[in-house]
Amino acid sequence: MLFTLFTLGLMFPFAVAALPLFLLLRSLGLLDNPLGVILPQAAFGLPMTIIILRGFFRQIPGELEEAATLDGCSAFGFFWRVLLPMARPALGTVSVLAVVTSWNNFLLPLLVFTDGTWWTLPVGVQQFQGQYSAEYARVFAYLVLAMVPALAFYSAAERQLVGGLTAGATKG
Repeated sequence: MLFTLFTLGLMFPFAVAALPLFLLLRSLGLLDNPLGVILPQAAFGLPMTIIILRGFFRQIPGELEEAATLDGCSAFGFFWRVLLPMARPALGTVSVLAVVTSWNNFLLPLLVFTDGTWWTLPVGVQQFQGQYSAEYARVFAYLVLAMVPALAFYSAAERQLVGGLTAGATKG
């Protein structure tokens, strides 16, 4: 039932909730505050995260938990020592999706931030375009600088994904 509730969250895009979310953030005093972007971004990313992780954890055989229990592992120990290392590919996938979605988000930061010091990269790039002209040299320079952290994160995440795919918990 709870899983169905979260999957229903995928049916509502952010644009549908923009006005009620803006009013809620204004009443909570979270405009021009990084939490005004972080909390809704996490909430809108939760359904996809749950779908990916649920599918992954359901494929883990129950015998693995029984073997860990026979070896003296507690429920938390099983989660920490067995499930999390096995879940590296799924956690890496979820992390990459979350970072790319946050990195490319335009509408939420545009609604929440009015002060130029808090603008994200897509909002900053938009500021170089006017009604009749655009400063393409600055836009391209901005985009090249914006790609560097994204490429660094992808490089680190790619190593983690490949490392997680090659490690297994069961033999045979």
